[in-house]
Amino acid sequence: MVQAINLALKQEMAKDKTVLCYGEDVGVEGGVFRVTEGLQKLYGDQRCFDSPLAEAGIIGTAIGLSINGMKPVVEMQFSGFMFESFPQLMCHAARMRNRSRGRFSCPLVLRTPYGGGIHALEHHCESEEAILAHIPGLKVVIPSTPFDAKGLLIAAIRDPDPVIFMEPKRVYRAFKQEVPEEEYFIPIGKAGIVQSGSDVTVIAWGAQVRECMKTSDEAKKLGISMEIVDLRTISPIDYPTIFNSVSKTGRVVIVHEAYRSFGPGAELSATINEEFFGKLKAPIQRVTGFDIVYPLLRSEDLVQPEPVRILEAIRKVVGK
Repeated sequence: MVQAINLALKQEMAKDKTVLCYGEDVGVEGGVFRVTEGLQKLYGDQRCFDSPLAEAGIIGTAIGLSINGMKPVVEMQFSGFMFESFPQLMCHAARMRNRSRGRFSCPLVLRTPYGGGIHALEHHCESEEAILAHIPGLKVVIPSTPFDAKGLLIAAIRDPDPVIFMEPKRVYRAFKQEVPEEEYFIPIGKAGIVQSGSDVTVIAWGAQVRECMKTSDEAKKLGISMEIVDLRTISPIDYPTIFNSVSKTGRVVIVHEAYRSFGPGAELSATINEEFFGKLKAPIQRVTGFDIVYPLLRSEDLVQPEPVRILEAIRKVVGK
């Protein structure tokens, strides 16, 4: 995924001179995870550079650049650092099109590593997608594979409105996948069917898609056919794809590593219940993180959704 994101940035910067990359350690070092490695050498320190350690300043300058014709792609070193920039995101970036009655758009992309699974420090492992998706005017994208990461990032850079591009660092280098060299994009707001099935719809995104795939073999041994939906975009949500799948299976399990209460799974569950009230074959199950402060290193694995917990929820809705 690191290489796929890097390739997307290289190609968009080569194609469009208004695309800039900056953030904490983005230029000289190539980012803490080396996602932007080599970009400064290719495009110079006027288009790829290090910012001060000031998150509000990073987003504030990106807003100014974007409404004046540039396309900044800025990086927050970890998603837990972005709260200093919330006034800029909520009060300005998200509202710019509405405030100006369409005269200005704000085509900025905020890239940030998010989620747990790598035994990092405090403020480095949380999953904040529900907080961001709650803000009207922001699009929230989370890829699960290298292929999707490249296509979704290109779409985000070309989008006329602000996009939060959350990168699950747990899968940055977890596996390899063939990714085309040529340009392509995946539309924002379009979910993907990772695996077709008939007994239960399993909805996930980011690193949890792989955990669901790992669960699939064990489910098959029990005679359970899983349909796995990779949401890809948390805001806007592709409800037509979800509804088509639920119409077929009649059962739903939602998997995410963010906190359970007020998480994306609650929104998905409520909306699916509104659409399919009385038609579901079993109550919707959620497999999530716990409502606790994200633990430090030794306890981290205990809060991550894993195949055992996912399979337990699937068996519960299927009745096996």
